[in-house]
Amino acid sequence: MYSIAYHPIYKHPLPEGHRFPMIKYELLPQQLLYEGTVVDRQFFSPELPNLEDIIAVHDKKYVQQLLDLTLDPRAVRKIGFPLSSELIEREFRLAQGTIEGAKNACIDKIAFNIAGGTHHAYSNRGEAFCLLNDQAIAAQYLLNQKLAKQILIIDLDVHQGNGTAEIFQNNPRVFTFSVHGKSNYPFKKEQSDLDIALPDQTSDADYLALISKEIPKLIQQVQPDFIFYLSGVDILATDKLGKLGCTINGCKERDVIVFENCLKFQIPVQVSMGGGYSPDIKTIIEAHANTYRVANSLFI
Repeated sequence: MYSIAYHPIYKHPLPEGHRFPMIKYELLPQQLLYEGTVVDRQFFSPELPNLEDIIAVHDKKYVQQLLDLTLDPRAVRKIGFPLSSELIEREFRLAQGTIEGAKNACIDKIAFNIAGGTHHAYSNRGEAFCLLNDQAIAAQYLLNQKLAKQILIIDLDVHQGNGTAEIFQNNPRVFTFSVHGKSNYPFKKEQSDLDIALPDQTSDADYLALISKEIPKLIQQVQPDFIFYLSGVDILATDKLGKLGCTINGCKERDVIVFENCLKFQIPVQVSMGGGYSPDIKTIIEAHANTYRVANSLFI
């Protein structure tokens, strides 16, 4: 039975009218428990990580400015959240949740973080609701602890994983793969090991055909012994910050393709949920919940 990182601090209070749907981090576990997709014992509350694990990926000065709450106001504006000690604690626990999940996945084949997918966090700065790059931190942890030798990051959020690309630009042991909207944020893209930029209104059929072809090919090329999957649900046509044309069922089929390939090639996978900004919170929760339902159908 797979593990799921969750802590009440994930639902961080934001100013009224803020566009980030923080409520989803409270509602998603409730929905999964209510419908019986998961049980209480699958959840674990991440502790605070060792600082060494954070600065293995992030610039020490930047991390210290976060801890001291001395980040330049312009840098805080780029992040998009008001800076506070509680927010920093949230980000640290979130990163530890992905580290612990990655370790658990080595045993259980798959693990989840209810939050995470903070792929816009660079080595020395944050932006777009991302302060620390959880999957980058966990990837480096696995390498440092010799729990993995070659890692593949599959980033299927609608926005390019620019921070992840920058962090691992000179690290051949982490292959970064991003499928994203061509005309979406970030407007200045970084260079992943493989980027596929999709036109606006890309349909389910085109999207699924593409990843069905690329993922097994990449796994055979990269030969990873661990995969990180960023399962953003902002590929939906309803998403306010995305421009693709996928349906909820298409989003679910995407998860099937990723997980079936992880099983076929017998590679453990850690899943962070990534973005989702549809106007109706029910749409976001349904799409995220599908990722867990698919995992149940394949891994249990």
